[in-house]
Amino acid sequence: MQLKLDHVVYFTHKSPDEIVDQLQQDGQHAVVGGRHEKWGTHNALMYVKNAYIEWLAVEKLELAERVDHPLTRLLLHDVKIQEGWGTLCLSVENIEAFNEELQNKGFLTSGVLDAQRRTTSGEIKRWKMLFINQPISNELPYPFFIEWEEPEQLRFDKLRAEGALVESNEKKVIQQCVFHVEDPLGVTGEWAVLLSAKVDDNHTISLNNVTLRFIEHEGGVERLKEVVISTDK
Repeated sequence: MQLKLDHVVYFTHKSPDEIVDQLQQDGQHAVVGGRHEKWGTHNALMYVKNAYIEWLAVEKLELAERVDHPLTRLLLHDVKIQEGWGTLCLSVENIEAFNEELQNKGFLTSGVLDAQRRTTSGEIKRWKMLFINQPISNELPYPFFIEWEEPEQLRFDKLRAEGALVESNEKKVIQQCVFHVEDPLGVTGEWAVLLSAKVDDNHTISLNNVTLRFIEHEGGVERLKEVVISTDK
């Protein structure tokens, strides 16, 4: 089962408009994504050649606190501590079969969930997602998984047509995701089993389009800490 980085998630208190304005002032291109009406959240997005960055924030607190959605619960937990990188999402081509594969490995999952986002233009974008069941805590969350309703090429063509993916951003790639954890050896091994991947030197795992690196950091919250973006050659 081929897995690729789909996006990384940054948890924030700022609204999507604030994020887009801030990035624009820094000379970077991002767009308001829209709202997840069932979860009480909204987002800003910056697309690059191989993936995208999502800035996720609570829009309607009462709704967000009421829903039983793993990513929303992780957002609520983390922003009480501080803003920052939260987790990452990997894309898979057949999420139902992948869910069965994970369960056969002994992982408890959320089951495949239907999801959608309403864009600023009113369009509904749909996808399926899958989570590993684990308590929300300061320990490193596993990645979650996504399968988009549309084929990747069509989706990226639409993003270009919408102006969400611009030429300058297509020269950038997310090269590496760096995690701070207490036990790099143990965590790398767990993720290698989860992702059916080999462990490289220095506690790293190489996927189709990104490298995951785990660095020892005692105490505090175990999370994605750095997203390395480079210029594609």
